Amino acid sequence: MTQTSHGDDVAFIRALAELLRDNDLTELEVKRDYGEDSKLNVRVTRTPPAVVQAPAVSAPVPAVAPAAAPQAASASGGGDAAPAAEDPSSHPGVVPSPMVGTVYLQPEPGTDPFVRVGSKVSKGQTILIVEAMKTMNQIAAPHDGTVTRVLVEDGSPVEYGAPLVIIE
Repeated sequence: MTQTSHGDDVAFIRALAELLRDNDLTELEVKRDYGEDSKLNVRVTRTPPAVVQAPAVSAPVPAVAPAAAPQAASASGGGDAAPAAEDPSSHPGVVPSPMVGTVYLQPEPGTDPFVRVGSKVSKGQTILIVEAMKTMNQIAAPHDGTVTRVLVEDGSPVEYGAPLVIIE
């Protein structure tokens, strides 16, 4: 590519980055073919900002099962400190999803799960699988500790950055 097209490409990539920011997107991918020998493949991603809970006007939410607690905590958004403590994405031991996909808590249907609440894990140990585009991606524990919460259900879809497990 010539210097001129390089400058155009940089401007194009900057415009994509602005689109991400302005439209609150986390990922964009573009493929351009300029000819037989000249192509541009760009993938621009960003980590979403930390979720800030805005005060919401709603009735108190009754206690629910632990699997549904993350949704209930984010929906209530009350004015005291308890809801902020309930937000699993801000917990220091949270393991976020590195991709969009489907979560599997065991290696095969009908087998024991990789981890349960109370399981001791070592850094690098597989704690669950996220399937994305027919590829099973093993998610490893980022540090040693004990699983205190499993925040997803087997077979449920997850978004990028969604809290999966808390390891303390």
